[in-house]
Amino acid sequence: MPPHINWLKDTGERRLSACGREIEIWKFNPEGDEAILSEWATHFRQHYCVDSDLAAMAAGTGKSHADFLQTILFPDAKTSPGPSLRSGDFGEILVADFIQFILGYWCPRQLRYQDRWNRQGSTQGSDIVGIRYVHPQGDHANDELFVVESKSGLSATDKNRLQDAVTDSMKDHLREAMTLNAMKQRLLVRGQAVEASWIQRFQNESDRPFKRVNGAAAVLDVDVYATTNLEETNTTGHQNEDNLRLLVIRGPSLMKLVHALYERAANEA
Repeated sequence: MPPHINWLKDTGERRLSACGREIEIWKFNPEGDEAILSEWATHFRQHYCVDSDLAAMAAGTGKSHADFLQTILFPDAKTSPGPSLRSGDFGEILVADFIQFILGYWCPRQLRYQDRWNRQGSTQGSDIVGIRYVHPQGDHANDELFVVESKSGLSATDKNRLQDAVTDSMKDHLREAMTLNAMKQRLLVRGQAVEASWIQRFQNESDRPFKRVNGAAAVLDVDVYATTNLEETNTTGHQNEDNLRLLVIRGPSLMKLVHALYERAANEA
């Protein structure tokens, strides 16, 4: 488990949505531990380019590793839509960390960012996919496919970002097949046939039944959290409302943290 996960804590607080669904409230309080921040930056960087590939990727560009990451791979720090993409990527990666290291799902998320050809463009498909098996060998009807939509609110906004996540989650039943296909294709191209078969297990529900869980998550700066009426969130009309998990992660000065994390991830490469 990456050590920065220890900064993510369950507050024990629960809210109720307008339709009576429970909203979990977690807090994320990073500390100034240089060793942990460095490990976190490495973990974060791997989502865009594994370190073993970085030298070859930067070769021929005339750029240092840091410059290559900052100008070719990472969303721009200032030019729109770069800051909002940074915010969104940060939130997705943090929620994926939560799903993998706290809830215990397999969450193959790096492929989502490593295949992004335009650093100033968002990736299509469902945000986060988690997989969990009942048994190591053989199918079980309670094997889980967890599909999560994540939204970030790291600067002042009058939007309910949890509602935005719920609304986008309603589209996941249409995007699921394409997302799984893209994930399997990327794994096969990389020679990861075993991992591709783990994805394949969830591509034909009629012949191989499984449990589908959906999630809507909002990563919010504490100031945005304070002005968001989470109780107005409404999941009515969601195709999988009975298996829908609502999550909020709040933390202080998160946009400042995001830029610092990208800077460290580049400079320590």
